Amino acid sequence: MSQKTILLVDDEEDILELLKYNLTREGYNTVCATTGEKALKIVGSTDLDLMVLDLMLPGVDGLEITRIIKNNPATAGIPIIMLTAKGEEADIVTGLELGADDYITKPFSPRILLARIKAMIRRKNVAPMESEEVITIHQMKIHPGRREVMVEGETIKLTYTEFQVLHYLAKRPGWVATRTQIVDAVRGTDYFVTDRSVDVQIVGLRKKLGSSGKYIQTVRGVGYRLMEKDYEKE
Repeated sequence: MSQKTILLVDDEEDILELLKYNLTREGYNTVCATTGEKALKIVGSTDLDLMVLDLMLPGVDGLEITRIIKNNPATAGIPIIMLTAKGEEADIVTGLELGADDYITKPFSPRILLARIKAMIRRKNVAPMESEEVITIHQMKIHPGRREVMVEGETIKLTYTEFQVLHYLAKRPGWVATRTQIVDAVRGTDYFVTDRSVDVQIVGLRKKLGSSGKYIQTVRGVGYRLMEKDYEKE
């Protein structure tokens, strides 16, 4: 197996040294950045397998870095583990909305961080290729290969995670999916799940899909489904 490369982004040198020491000892190749601007340059020029990203950075912060990476098809597949101070629930939710894959709170245990990194890289390596078949339902056309969604001929800009959620529901129209099932399918069974993180994705999807957002139904006490038929027309 080829050596995996991990980008470490933090403005605290001692944390970078701690991360670099532990990851190098486990056989990972590490690249470090102390600013958001430098991190984005590395992302654009280096083949990365994962990022560990501090949210509080001078200049371009971690949330903006996440937004840029996840909205670029060329980099959207890079897993991001956020590092955040305890109590920053709003930032955690925002990061997950933008497409971050996991988070670790400071102060953190290097062993737990290593376990999260190994699980995420393992999941990325064994994940089967998604079907390239285009899904057409209602006024929506969902192209998994291009990660593109069109509504009535107009391209809709979704975050990485929003696309994953919509694609999962669209593959099973009419079926009810619990919040846990949605997160397990999108991110893997070892991801830390909250009802809130799923709900914010659905809110964002409905808003961006416009009139087609009504087809994503809330099933009270259970979860969500994408309607198989437009019953209003029957």
